Amino acid sequence: MSARKIFDEELSDLHETLGRMCEITEGMIGDAVTSLKTLDRKLGASVAETDREVDDLEIAIEKKCMRLLLKQQPVAKDLVKVTTTLKVITDVERIGDQAADIGEIVRQYPEDKLFKEPEHIARMGDLAVAMIHQSVEAFLNESQGGADMVIHADDEMDALFNAVKRELIERIAGDAGVADQAVQLLMIAKYLEKIGDYAVNVGEWAKYLVTGVHKEYQ
Repeated sequence: MSARKIFDEELSDLHETLGRMCEITEGMIGDAVTSLKTLDRKLGASVAETDREVDDLEIAIEKKCMRLLLKQQPVAKDLVKVTTTLKVITDVERIGDQAADIGEIVRQYPEDKLFKEPEHIARMGDLAVAMIHQSVEAFLNESQGGADMVIHADDEMDALFNAVKRELIERIAGDAGVADQAVQLLMIAKYLEKIGDYAVNVGEWAKYLVTGVHKEYQ
């Protein structure tokens, strides 16, 4: 088997593992938000347990990348693909951490009933899942258009976070008794907003694969 074919097969395996890592984090976000809406503390706790699987996949991908770099000694764009994958898995792993943090908040939630339906937070959760999925797809397919969609979607994520913040501040002003819950909900919204930022980071690396330019290193 030629060296080129070996490299392509190992790179394909690397990207398949990255896709699996992304799929798990998407599920974690969905479970975390569901656990909040239903105040299912057991489901919230399970999100943190799933995060260990994401951490294990990050280590596995790091090892695959190092093996490619040391054994195959890729050049030019092949080298860029491997090194940027190392950047991407860091952001995906952090997304898993944020989802786990949301699950932990639900596990320790101070009340047995939400004082309001978390409509905006639920939308943030759906958007977070869509953004991470789109960003990793853009990276794997080297799609600048897909990456731009994620970057633009972050405007909606920021707007939703601001809406949650305003609403919670208003509710606390009208009823100090909801303050503890409001703080927990605001933290959850902030974690989801941060997930959006990490998805944008992945999108920026996808654009870098296509253009050779990254906005933070211009």
